[in-house]
Amino acid sequence: MSLFKARDWWSTVLGDKEEFDQGCLCLADVDNTGNGQDKIIVGSFMGYLRIFNPHPVKTGDGAQAEDLLLEVHLRDPILQVEVGKFVSGTEMLHLAVLHSRKLCVYSVSGTLGNVEHGNQYQIKLMYEHNLQRTACNMTYGSFGGVKGRDLICIQSVDGMLMVFEQESYAFGRFLPGSLLPGPLAYSSRTDSFITVSSCHQVESYKYQVLAFATDADKRQETEQQKHGSGKRLVVDWTLNIGEQAVDICIVSFIQSASSVFVLGERNFFCLKDNGQIQFMKKLDYSPSCFLPYCSVSEGTINTLIGNHNNMLHIYQDVTLKWATQLPHVPVAVRVGCLHDLKGVIVTLSDDGHLQCSYLGTDPSLFQAPKVESRELNYDELDMELKELQKVIKNVNKSQDVWPLTEREDDLKVSAMVSPNFDSVSQATDVEVGADLVPSVTVKVTLKNRVALQKIKLSICVQPPLVITGDQFTFEFMAPEMTRTVGFSVYLKGSYSPPELEGNAVVSYSRPTGIPRVSQCKFRLPLKLVCLPGQPSKTASHKLTIDTNKSPVSLLSLFPGFAKQSEDDQVNVMGFRFLGGSQVTLLASKTSQRYRIQSEQFEDLWLITNELIIRLQEYFEKQGIKDFTCSFSGSVPLEEYFELIDHHFELRINGEKLEELLSERAVQFRAIQRRLLTRFKDKTPAPLQHLDTLLDGTYKQVIALADAVEENQDNLFQSFTRLKSATHLVILLIGLWQKLSADQIAILEAAFLPLQQDTQELGWEETVDAALSHLLKTCLSKSSKEQALNLNSQLGIPKDTSQLKKHITLLCDRLAKGGRLCLSTDAAAPQTMVMPGGCATIPESDLEGRSIDQDSSELFTNHKHLMVETPVPEVSPLQGVTE
Repeated sequence: MSLFKARDWWSTVLGDKEEFDQGCLCLADVDNTGNGQDKIIVGSFMGYLRIFNPHPVKTGDGAQAEDLLLEVHLRDPILQVEVGKFVSGTEMLHLAVLHSRKLCVYSVSGTLGNVEHGNQYQIKLMYEHNLQRTACNMTYGSFGGVKGRDLICIQSVDGMLMVFEQESYAFGRFLPGSLLPGPLAYSSRTDSFITVSSCHQVESYKYQVLAFATDADKRQETEQQKHGSGKRLVVDWTLNIGEQAVDICIVSFIQSASSVFVLGERNFFCLKDNGQIQFMKKLDYSPSCFLPYCSVSEGTINTLIGNHNNMLHIYQDVTLKWATQLPHVPVAVRVGCLHDLKGVIVTLSDDGHLQCSYLGTDPSLFQAPKVESRELNYDELDMELKELQKVIKNVNKSQDVWPLTEREDDLKVSAMVSPNFDSVSQATDVEVGADLVPSVTVKVTLKNRVALQKIKLSICVQPPLVITGDQFTFEFMAPEMTRTVGFSVYLKGSYSPPELEGNAVVSYSRPTGIPRVSQCKFRLPLKLVCLPGQPSKTASHKLTIDTNKSPVSLLSLFPGFAKQSEDDQVNVMGFRFLGGSQVTLLASKTSQRYRIQSEQFEDLWLITNELIIRLQEYFEKQGIKDFTCSFSGSVPLEEYFELIDHHFELRINGEKLEELLSERAVQFRAIQRRLLTRFKDKTPAPLQHLDTLLDGTYKQVIALADAVEENQDNLFQSFTRLKSATHLVILLIGLWQKLSADQIAILEAAFLPLQQDTQELGWEETVDAALSHLLKTCLSKSSKEQALNLNSQLGIPKDTSQLKKHITLLCDRLAKGGRLCLSTDAAAPQTMVMPGGCATIPESDLEGRSIDQDSSELFTNHKHLMVETPVPEVSPLQGVTE
């Protein structure tokens, strides 16, 4: 609780879920009582106009019924309210209300009541102006030095100033170079309008220059203007403040001079009449509104500045005199005389909190107790400090630094995948083909221990898998409550997903307001994307996985993908993906090997990964804990590089198509402008086949847009296939070098950094930067490589040769004993050669030598992978024999 706070004199909350801005508040004697008492006029974006006259019985009372003099719904949103002499023939004050397309002037009057209900107030429409352009804000004053009446100037959204001489429209002028409207104010001393343009310049325009300038309907220069007749709108003076302005106020408390106050986003400026800076103040906060008012000291001006930290600062020129705390963020502030109390500060927030307050302090009743003076024993303090340092060191060494029990007990998330398909498939708009696409139901259960708020459940699966519902929201969950949501998952595209694993993420807020996130993963069945197929004898791509245990019947590993045989020993099985590709799995009868083969390299991934997972689960059920898999063949980089080149070619093609589409769009707009000029001309010239050129260009734009869309679909599909192949390469490298889980996680972070591939940030440049960092740090050969500087700016490369070179070098460094880690201290020269048919690659790649010739001996095409680990190819029905 702050000592310096705004003392609440009277306050109220306006409406329900209404919005307000800085132009919605005004203080004036709007009903012309002549007693010097101001009324509070408030308009809202919902169209409600309210007039208050606060009369609190005691300080801090809320609004009473009699405080609200008038409330009327004007239907149109109210942008700004002002009070002035807006009606001709009288100097009485009237109320001007600015709507987006209309300006209305009302007279406010009260009738003396004869009963206990009090006086009655009503408004009467004096006149209105329908605007041809959407209004932004307005200002008023005695334009041109007129006496006894106020004129109104409205600024439109497109930068036009519309001047109204009370009941009649005078003229309209466009501000030169206007892009976005800024705050607008009128200086009566210099008879000029002052605003801030979108170029962050304070600009001043003389009223006489505006009045005699070219009419707004003639924005383009005519032939007469080019020859010198007519006057252009010229700015009086400009000042660049370097930021957007929040508001402008003109102060003329001193008769001999006036000041222009400009509130920026980070600075507060005071300017002279000619645009020179009188003083400025750099603010340490984000301001929301301000109001200059007369100071008690001669030659100085006080300024109220509200900010987004619920504070109201009072400055005397640039000196901070007072800082007070508000219960809300003010968007408008005014000072007036209410109920014979002068200097009342009226603030309005954007959600309708209206408060009348004055400056004061709250006395502090707390008295600090006396501190007992005692001598310090420095030896005991040293011993205690050493003990605490030991505790901190032990905590840093432990892995579980953060207490996870509290978070886990708040909310438990579990997911269950149905063992059977849906009786009625939920698949819609599928692109798979003639196959009947099944769907499976997944249920996610949320069970909380304490009361939780704003629970949002998000479900994520890998495309082309789609789900029927991916967002679920619960506003509140009582303690010990269980919520279950269900959704269906199915395959939409004609290709395989890179993963069958889904993720359910729950974000929520604890009772203390602390946000938390919990998640759980679920695994979808293989039969969702794959059907039993006919085994194939030959294939272009083959892999052999070695194990340390006897082969297991494929029927027990993949139930539902093969029929029951007599000997219950099935060693060959075929899989057919819904997209149409075939994969064959063979198990050796005599050795401990499994072979996976397919015509598409990326299709090997799902079956290989599923085989390893099911083998591990099988032996865990048997109680065998030392089961391991290994890979002794050559890493299939040639096939992997073909997929990288195809993906990169689609990216380049998409970039060219977008450039060509942009050129055709520019040409199309240019032809349109030419035709429009011809049609609007009073004596039109022949079209000269411009219509034919327009039609041809339009057809080209449509064809290029279709080509861009088709290329984006192909690129997305290629990226999905590339992710599958990347998963397979990481798996084979991990089995080949027997990498730990942490090292495999580093490889996955380096090779799969993106969930979505875009033209601005693509897969190739991101992976190349990650691999370069690994080669420079933990896999570096010498200190010279560690000193190499990496390019900090990612951009699409010219080709993929550098990326393929780094991938090959990464495998070579791992083959020589290098290990992946996040610490650069682990970098050491690697001299040991690991098994796996790997030859030596020169270590001088980073110095500029080519490695293509040597790497061809190390990484061979998978069409010849079976040379080193021969498994004779036989008929699928006879199995595999060694």
